[in-house]
Amino acid sequence: MDNTYELGNEKVGLLIKKYYWPAFISVIVSALYNIVDRIFIGQGVGTAALSGLSIIFPIVLIMMAFGMLFGVGTGVRVSISLGEKNIEKAERTLGNGFSLMLIVSVFITLLIFIIKNPLLELFGATNETISYAQDYLMIVLPATIFQVVGFSLNNVIRSEGSAKVAMYSMLISAGLNIILDPIFIFVFDMGVKGAAYATVISMVVMSVWVLLHFLKKRSVVALHFKYMRLEWGVISGIVSIGMAPFAMQLASSIVHALFNIQLVKYGDDIAVAANGIIMSVMSMIFMCVVAVNMATQPIIGFNFGAKNYDRVKTALLKGIWIASFISVGGFVVLQLFPGAIVKMFNTADRELFEIGVRGTRIGLSMTFLVGYQVVVGNYFQSTGKAKLAIVISLLRQVIVLTPLLIILPRFFGLDGIWLSMPVSGFISALIVTYYYRKELVKLNELIDSREKLL
Repeated sequence: MDNTYELGNEKVGLLIKKYYWPAFISVIVSALYNIVDRIFIGQGVGTAALSGLSIIFPIVLIMMAFGMLFGVGTGVRVSISLGEKNIEKAERTLGNGFSLMLIVSVFITLLIFIIKNPLLELFGATNETISYAQDYLMIVLPATIFQVVGFSLNNVIRSEGSAKVAMYSMLISAGLNIILDPIFIFVFDMGVKGAAYATVISMVVMSVWVLLHFLKKRSVVALHFKYMRLEWGVISGIVSIGMAPFAMQLASSIVHALFNIQLVKYGDDIAVAANGIIMSVMSMIFMCVVAVNMATQPIIGFNFGAKNYDRVKTALLKGIWIASFISVGGFVVLQLFPGAIVKMFNTADRELFEIGVRGTRIGLSMTFLVGYQVVVGNYFQSTGKAKLAIVISLLRQVIVLTPLLIILPRFFGLDGIWLSMPVSGFISALIVTYYYRKELVKLNELIDSREKLL
């Protein structure tokens, strides 16, 4: 039980540092899944194929959304149960979460398969790009169960305090994908299909790795068959917490699809490809911030369950500072070197270069605010405040962004699409600040009450 002991007793700053670097390596390598695919496809196949992959991205986000629903929901509940020193409850949560992963993965695979063609057209596929999108989707779709199980259980591994094990699983999986991509695309000349096969193999390897972790009793909590029978009370607890990241990820899918539709309307397939590059770059910064969440979530969840509110506050504040530092650094790099970034994905298409540079400079001009918002949202999620976590999560990506994405292009054309991102980021940051200040007052009151009892 060394992991749970240090969550409640080790210095918070040292704990965050210990958990951050494995999480950082994990998420960066994870982000490379999509980015490496885009780079190799953009350089080896062409702009149309790059656009086709951008069309698929909303569907990939839907698959990831269910991974976050069960992974984050199960992980947070496991953390809180460990803080309460209730191992049986934690293992019951893990068993129910695993059953949900299997059942829903099969359902989602069948559903997307049935509606795949209208779905691709809805998400902005054109005659030039739909064949590339179909080739990739039909290979990746059957592997949905491996993606959901691998991602979800890896999050639980991290939530029990085994950050290095979670890091190794991502290194093995994404590293394999990076190695196989150029082999399948260039050596075997398989194009988009090669990138898809590389991704599927990597997903399978990751799911096997994380499953073995729980079956071989290396974990704090074990996966028991007797706890896999679904119980409504456990399910509702998992879903209530996981709903915030699920909603955020699902919203990302919808908004990304809306981006594609608007880009085709006010631009062309090249604008869609440029947006794919912009979103890939933004995902790198976003995932670095997510690593902060991964580092602080077990600390916040465990200590909130143990009523160590002073440690909860310390983890929150340190997380905000670290995430803000990352966001500001990312903002500076994006504004100084947008051309070099676009050329990583394609060096031959001049129009793609020009649209990509302008889109990066305008669209990501409020990147420095992202870290603060994401960490505050993670705090509400980690402490079981599911409804507020959902609101915070949806603010920037849906509630504020969607109407802007529809209205601004009518006045500013393609630039209006890029402008919707920073305007949304600024408005949502103001709203998040309001909720954050109210919560900080409540947290201080809990700390004072705890000190008086002691």
